[in-house]
Amino acid sequence: MDPSGLTSVDPLTDLLNGVRTSGAVFNQSSPSGSWAARFEDGSPLALAVLLRGSVWVMPQDGDPVRLGPGDVAVLSGGAPYVIADDPATEPDVVIRAGGRCTTLQGEELISARTPGVRAGDTAGPDSTLLVNGLYTVDGGTPGRLLAALPPLAVIEADVGNCPVSPTAFEEITREEPGQQILLDRALDLMLITALRAWFTRPGAQVPTWYRAHSDPVVGPALRLLHADPAHPWTLPALAARTGASRANLARRFAALVGQPPMTYLRERRLALAADLLREPDATLAVVADRVGFAGAFALSAAFKREHGVSPSEYRTHEAGTGAWRPARRRP
Repeated sequence: MDPSGLTSVDPLTDLLNGVRTSGAVFNQSSPSGSWAARFEDGSPLALAVLLRGSVWVMPQDGDPVRLGPGDVAVLSGGAPYVIADDPATEPDVVIRAGGRCTTLQGEELISARTPGVRAGDTAGPDSTLLVNGLYTVDGGTPGRLLAALPPLAVIEADVGNCPVSPTAFEEITREEPGQQILLDRALDLMLITALRAWFTRPGAQVPTWYRAHSDPVVGPALRLLHADPAHPWTLPALAARTGASRANLARRFAALVGQPPMTYLRERRLALAADLLREPDATLAVVADRVGFAGAFALSAAFKREHGVSPSEYRTHEAGTGAWRPARRRP
């Protein structure tokens, strides 16, 4: 019997629940002839969804991979990559941060970024139709997720189906009120669907964090931390509730999850705080109390150490353009 008395948490839900973009940029193109584009946008996560035709994806330090209709490529880590009609084709355009498109020399080909979709030349039904989704922020991208993914993960059409068809994509990209939030959630849906197929595909090597939820010691501890993150947990208290010794819990938790229990709890509290800060009426003191910080000052200091911006700066940008990009986490 689970000593925590709590319902089991799906490991993929635990991992992907915090993945959320704001200010997503899509590039939709129907290229013809010889073509190649180099992506240097630095996005922590990006998707290439081939709706029609065939393309090649070439990561910076990997072999070229061909995509067929319905295949989805997930690129992680922010390293440059090239998408082309053929591995031998040299790029002539560069996609930069925020979806900006330039020549190789840096000359702008498209005006400053606006929310929405960049559409290439339209072509006939037999042409290539490619959709790229770029994550413009990495505050909601768990380090465990990036660590578990290769620079390029390809989910073939017969393994996982993209939830957005060409017809549906045309609808959500219409320039009408609410377009940006619709694009954001569409990108999240496409990513989560692709990653679910990737981690559960036949022959997949299950990461250690995946096994953590079924571990007799770590699983109950995770369920306790998720059920009540605001509780004043300590390692001794958590060990007592799970029926394990402190040393055993600390050792197994770090081995399976990749970090100590209290570090995991701190990052989870900050992720929850980021979600709550999107609510315009939630004061910093209220958010701190709901996620388990001693007060507004403690939350503000921890939030800035983690993300490089204060909670007020984060909230201002979230309510505005969505263009905030947090600093890399301090080592």
